[in-house]
Amino acid sequence: MDAGREDGLEVALAAARARTIGAGGVDVGAVFDAHGKYVARVLRCLGVRDQELADVCQEVFLVVQRRLHELDGRASLRTWLYAICVRKALAARRDAARRRAREAPESSEPIGERTPQDELERTRRLAQAIEILGGIAEDKRAVFVLYEVEQLPMPEVAEIVGCPLQTAYSRLYAARKEIAEALRRLRAGGRAE
Repeated sequence: MDAGREDGLEVALAAARARTIGAGGVDVGAVFDAHGKYVARVLRCLGVRDQELADVCQEVFLVVQRRLHELDGRASLRTWLYAICVRKALAARRDAARRRAREAPESSEPIGERTPQDELERTRRLAQAIEILGGIAEDKRAVFVLYEVEQLPMPEVAEIVGCPLQTAYSRLYAARKEIAEALRRLRAGGRAE
């Protein structure tokens, strides 16, 4: 993400923090300060586009504001935040797909300080990664991202996605297999699908 969008995200996240006191007087500011960047990273890994990231982060913390008092200690705060992120990311991806179907493609973004070749290679790799992750079923993708990217222990992953531990391991195995196959196809010159 370039510096301009990173600054925009920081401003939006700060605005979200300023509005997070309410709902029975629960101060969500500390939750935001401790976990704001984590939420943004998780949303990005779950396929939320950079252009929509600040809005979706704000939506996550609005849910936190409304429901923090319901957190009963059965799950850790990060587990609970991740579950909210999964739902919001899914909704954001669906909304974005509907908008893209109705609208013309957006213009390209400024390159920044990278050379055009660097930016082209980075964009290609990012597009390939998104394409590969996008080709995996949501349940498998969630387990893969939680375990491999966020490096959560598998029992916590199973709790977040709401499945038995062995099912979570099966989903991880299946996701790894699908990703490996997609990478083989890419190396052979084909598409990741």
